[in-house]
Amino acid sequence: MQENIIIAGSETQSHRDSLAVSTWQQQLSHAIRDPQALCQRLGLSREWLPGAKLGHELFEVCVPEAYLSRIAYADINDPLLRQVIPLGEEALTPAGYVVDPLEEAQHRPAKGLIHKYAGRVLLIASPNCAINCRYCFRRHFPYSDNSPSRAQWQEALDYLRNDTTIHEAILSGGDPLAANDRQLAWLVEQLESIPHLKRLRIHTRLPVVIPDRIDDALIHWLSTTRLQKVVVLHINHANEIDQTVVEACARLTQAGATLLNQSVLLRRVNDSVSALAALSERLFEAGILPYYLHVLDPVQGAAHFDVPDSEARELVTQLRDHLPGFLMPRLVREIPGKGSKTPL
Repeated sequence: MQENIIIAGSETQSHRDSLAVSTWQQQLSHAIRDPQALCQRLGLSREWLPGAKLGHELFEVCVPEAYLSRIAYADINDPLLRQVIPLGEEALTPAGYVVDPLEEAQHRPAKGLIHKYAGRVLLIASPNCAINCRYCFRRHFPYSDNSPSRAQWQEALDYLRNDTTIHEAILSGGDPLAANDRQLAWLVEQLESIPHLKRLRIHTRLPVVIPDRIDDALIHWLSTTRLQKVVVLHINHANEIDQTVVEACARLTQAGATLLNQSVLLRRVNDSVSALAALSERLFEAGILPYYLHVLDPVQGAAHFDVPDSEARELVTQLRDHLPGFLMPRLVREIPGKGSKTPL
């Protein structure tokens, strides 16, 4: 009924035109950060607003227009919407769902640095994201304690210099590409001065949620580093990849980056053979290789996304009948204390 709908216009040409003239920073600053505004923008029924407000209190809404424009209007079951809309279920606290599911607090030898696996370290290059995914395993991460200034980065950089077994630096966050290019160029310059480092890996969702982030300034520092470059994207559904994303990925490839994707298996988002097959096909069309399909990390607030391991294994078994081997992601779980991801 009309009175039960939060009235708002569907996507207009003015929305699309605003993207064409905005920098990525402007698009990020104008992201929707209010649950009522999100429901209004997408024409959702008022029944979803109380849960959206409750979830927002636990983990702030953040959705930029470039991503919103791919979400179906007035459809609560849209697989992109399900990833970003807060729900009342986030307030539930089932057993086993914790604030630090990967026990990262035990592996931080320096501010902004996580060292869990042999040969590689992870640097929290930015505490911010361009989009707040509701299943994020770092939704409770203490970013205020892990956001170094340039001077404070020296401890982490010295840690890398002093451990010659480390060959790969991984920029993560938050989202590392939410940092400005001056800061990123400086950090990469520091990393490439460490002789035993060979690879730079960047884990990011920004080329997907704000494709304009892949601008000339980013391409400059990325293409000029001596380090081998791997960009790991996070895409869970084929509908996330439109032409603007394809073009952004092409620029990354031209800058010398290898593009991989890791997904999370999510209830009511991609928990079907058809959705997973379409995702792999669409990724390859965009020049991205499927890499990992993670089962959900048991983070507090995200239990409603869970797909049991037995169901996940059956989905992947069936998926093999639909895809060539090189398009099959590896089904894995990250288990604290293990030396690598654990295949399922």
